[in-house]
Amino acid sequence: MTVEETMPFADWLRLREPADAAARSAELLDVVVRTRLTGDRPTVVHDLGSGTGSMSRWLAARLPGPQHWILHDRDAGLLARAAEGMTGVTAADGAPVTVSTRCGDLTRLTAADLADGSLITASALLDMLTAEEVDRVVDACVGRPTLFAVSVTGLVRLTPADPLDEEVRAAFNEHQRRTVDGRRLLGPDAAAVTAAAFARRGVRVRERPSPWRLGPQDADLAAEWFRGWLGAALAQRPDLTGPARAYAERRLADAAAGRLTVLVEHRDLLADG
Repeated sequence: MTVEETMPFADWLRLREPADAAARSAELLDVVVRTRLTGDRPTVVHDLGSGTGSMSRWLAARLPGPQHWILHDRDAGLLARAAEGMTGVTAADGAPVTVSTRCGDLTRLTAADLADGSLITASALLDMLTAEEVDRVVDACVGRPTLFAVSVTGLVRLTPADPLDEEVRAAFNEHQRRTVDGRRLLGPDAAAVTAAAFARRGVRVRERPSPWRLGPQDADLAAEWFRGWLGAALAQRPDLTGPARAYAERRLADAAAGRLTVLVEHRDLLADG
């Protein structure tokens, strides 16, 4: 598979699921369980941008008590896969977990749409939003604890180092901040913008790192991540195409041989509600 040949989005989400699960902050999860989700009422969780259901599968099994998950996404096919993936999932104490889906634009949700929520969640979502969309999402979430996990920060380190790494990283981050159909994406600025949006509304936000640490055991994920990372950089900086050919060959050979390790920095945010 070349840099240009990346896998379908749903398959990419499933491939990255174990790395996301390992990265998410156990400390923030503990805060959620200890301070917010106690009592006798069933927990209702709205998961925004559910994709194939990575967040719901990870978190439902770590929360106590009966739960109902409401999965939100604009892609009906992904929602169907996410709901199916929740089959057989139970709470940390064996309590039942049920699920329903809502297909639509999550940036248009209002506080009324989320009013029954005990908790709002999302994973790997914020970088795909604009500042205006983040403001709307935050407005809808205020009043309920909100856990936004695995948001990219733009910081990446590949080992062994290569002279082209930094130039590719900068081009990728520029691509993440690109304008699409009049929408200026936040990319690696998203976590900071979201935290500031909550703070302006008087909501306390806890932040913790949630890095991917990919080693030889993650060779398939590291290679697929690299293809997408370099491909986006080249879309932003076509002038890099020439030197990137040999660079890609070196990096993909390193990944296949188990010589490549990758650190991809993310941030987790927990807003108190």
